Amino acid sequence: MAQLSDDCFAFGGEMMAVDRALELLSGRLHPVTATRRIGLADSLGHVLAEDVVAPFNVPPHDNSAVDGYAVFFDDLTPDAATLLPVTARVAAGHALDRPGRRGEAVRIFTGAPMPEGFDTVLMQEDCKAGEGTVVIPPGIRRGANRRRAGEDMARGSTVLTAGRRLRAEDIGLLASLGRREVTVRTALRVAVFSTGDEVREPGVPLEPGCIYDANRFALIAALRQLGCGVTDLGILPDRLDAVRGALEEAAGTHDVLITSGGMSTGEEDHVKAAVEALGGLHFWRLAIKPGRPVALGTVKGATKGAAVFVGLPGNPVAVMVTFLRIARPILLRLMGAADEAPALFPLRAGFTYKKKAGRREYVRATLARAADGVLTAVKHPRDGAGILSSMVESDGLVELPEEITRIEPGMIVDFLPFSEVR
Repeated sequence: MAQLSDDCFAFGGEMMAVDRALELLSGRLHPVTATRRIGLADSLGHVLAEDVVAPFNVPPHDNSAVDGYAVFFDDLTPDAATLLPVTARVAAGHALDRPGRRGEAVRIFTGAPMPEGFDTVLMQEDCKAGEGTVVIPPGIRRGANRRRAGEDMARGSTVLTAGRRLRAEDIGLLASLGRREVTVRTALRVAVFSTGDEVREPGVPLEPGCIYDANRFALIAALRQLGCGVTDLGILPDRLDAVRGALEEAAGTHDVLITSGGMSTGEEDHVKAAVEALGGLHFWRLAIKPGRPVALGTVKGATKGAAVFVGLPGNPVAVMVTFLRIARPILLRLMGAADEAPALFPLRAGFTYKKKAGRREYVRATLARAADGVLTAVKHPRDGAGILSSMVESDGLVELPEEITRIEPGMIVDFLPFSEVR
C-alpha cells in the first residue's frame, strides 16, 4: 500500500509555490503498484514495467523504399543515361536466390529485400522501361531509396524504457519486434467521493439550494483516462462519522483516496478532521489561482494498509486545474510512470490581464489566428472558479509564473493544451 512519511508537506505561514510542491512530491512519493504480464492488444495506456531491447534488426534486411529498379551505382554513367538489362523481379516477402551481378538491373518493389551487392534503387517513374531493359537517367546518388537493416531499430538497442505509458505507436513498435505480451504496472486503485448535504446525483430531482455532483464525475473520467482503476464511493453526508468510516474502509483496499471540497475548517467541513484522525494531513496553501486549498496526506485502513489522500478544492474549475497540475503528477508517480511533465507551448497573448506577484495563475484560453496568421491565445470571457463551461469552451490554460504581474497583447506566454494532459 502507499507510504508517505509523517512530516511530508508540513507547512505553515506563506503559501507554497507550485514548483516547490512538485519538487517535494517527486522526492517523497514512490511507485506502489505491482507488475503483471498482459497481451499486447490490451496494453494501451498501461505503464511499461520493463526495458524493451530489440532482439534483432528492424528492418531485418536492407530493402527497397520504392517501386523501381535495383542497380550497382558504379554501373551508372555519371553524366548520361545508362541502359541495363532487367534480369529478375523481386517482390516483398520474396528474396532473390542469388547475389546481384554487375551490369544488370533488377525490378524491385517497396519493402522487397535488396539482393546482395545492389546498393541503389531508381524510382520507376524516373526510368524508361523497354523490352527486358531499362534506361536510367543520370543524377541519382549512391544508396538512394535503400533502407538499411536496423535503421529503425538496431539489435541490442533499448527501444522503450520502463515507466513509459504505452501509446498506439509504442504498441505498433512492440509488435514489429514480434512481441505478443508485455510487462506492465497494475492499475492504481483509486477511490473517489464527494461530500456535502447540498450535493445530488445527476438524474434525481433537485431541491432548492442543492446542486448536481459535477466534480466527482469529472475526476472519475480523468482518472480512467490515466488508466487508474476507480471505485466510486458516491456522496458522503456532512457527518464526521460517515466521512471517517468511509475513508477508513477504503484505505484498506485502495492506493489513493481523492475528494474535492470539505478541506476548510468550517463546522460542516469534516474531511480535514477525518483524515487527521485516521493518519495525517500534510496541508499546504498553494500559491495558485484557481486552486487552493490542496492537501496531501495518509489515511490508515481499519485493519491493514494505508492510502495516499489527495484533497482538492471545491470549485469545479479549481478541481480540474489542480488535478491536472498537482494530482496528476502524484498519480503518475505512484503508478511508476516516468516524469511526464506536460509540454508548454510559447504563444502570443491576445488579451490584457493583471495578477498578483508571487502567485501562479492559470487562465482559460482558446486558440485563434490573428490577422497576420500567428497563433494567439485568447482569454475566455468568463473566469470564475465555478464556471465549468469555461473549461469546455477553452483549448487549454495559459500558465502565468509567479513573477509576472501584467499581460499585454503581443507578449509571449506559455500555453498548456488540454490534449497534453489526457
